[in-house]
Amino acid sequence: MSGDHDAAVDDPTFGDTWVYESLVRGIPGLHLSTTQAIGVQFALFETLVVGLAAYYGLPRSAVVAGTIAVAVAAAGSVAMLYIGAATRGLDLPVAHRRLLFGSSVEVLFGVLGFVAAVTYLLTGLPTPFESLLGARPPAPVVFVTLLILWDLCYRIGVSWWTALVSLWRSLRIRVTPDTARGCRRIDAANVGFALLELGLLPVVADDALAVGALVGHVVAVTVVSAAATLLLRTELP
Repeated sequence: MSGDHDAAVDDPTFGDTWVYESLVRGIPGLHLSTTQAIGVQFALFETLVVGLAAYYGLPRSAVVAGTIAVAVAAAGSVAMLYIGAATRGLDLPVAHRRLLFGSSVEVLFGVLGFVAAVTYLLTGLPTPFESLLGARPPAPVVFVTLLILWDLCYRIGVSWWTALVSLWRSLRIRVTPDTARGCRRIDAANVGFALLELGLLPVVADDALAVGALVGHVVAVTVVSAAATLLLRTELP
């Protein structure tokens, strides 16, 4: 990520940012650079994971699973902020940015993924909650677990929506060679984040359905992003 992206999250026009960016910049009196925002995110969640595990005597496997999830979510923040800043720096029509950011479809995808995940957590036999946290985990542990799960689902929603909008871009818009190179970097960053999510496999390794859903998601994002890259059309000289 370039120094410009790291210096501070810019103040682009409302509707040209992810919801996450708007929330970070919207906290009164708090002006964080990209690195600081992600660092605070990781430190806060990791402190909650380790602190609750120590207080309630949770198994080490729960700490490992929580740490992996927090790390993947932080990596998702890096990818998301890079994609957002890189997209705003490209010579693309306003309609592209409005579709990517202004529609907030990534939030809808995140909600759908979160609801599906919670439904599975509550109805699986035995439930993954029980396998990892015990039969009756304390309420604060459940709260933080669901908060981290939402963090992951939102970033996965961003990945889905980015891939779909990239495909729309390639089918509808002709771009300059320089812009095409930037688009390819964005598509590659989205695939890179999807691949990083495979780091969650050790957490769900004993659950065939969860493994299939995770791998299927990664494959889908990779295929759509690759198609978007291959179908890019440059302006005629």
